[in-house]
Amino acid sequence: MGLNTKFDELLDFPCQFPFKVLGVADETLADQVVAVLQQHAPGDYLPSIKPSSKGNYLSVTVTVTAQSKEHLETMYSALGAIELVRVVL
Repeated sequence: MGLNTKFDELLDFPCQFPFKVLGVADETLADQVVAVLQQHAPGDYLPSIKPSSKGNYLSVTVTVTAQSKEHLETMYSALGAIELVRVVL
């Protein structure tokens, strides 16, 4: 079952797409995010990592080259499946 998104109407593929992943503050979060993205869109990624004000959560931003609506949806689902992740934007 695919996600019901409008990526195909809003974006011209292929395109650069920034994923912002919010998750529990854990030193392995960024590595897990990059590992999942590598499975779907191999590349050299330098994630931007920012802690929340209280330090309980991390924001990990990674820009990938998305090939299609289905490609984006697959990456969203895979990132959301990471145990430490709370939100994928």
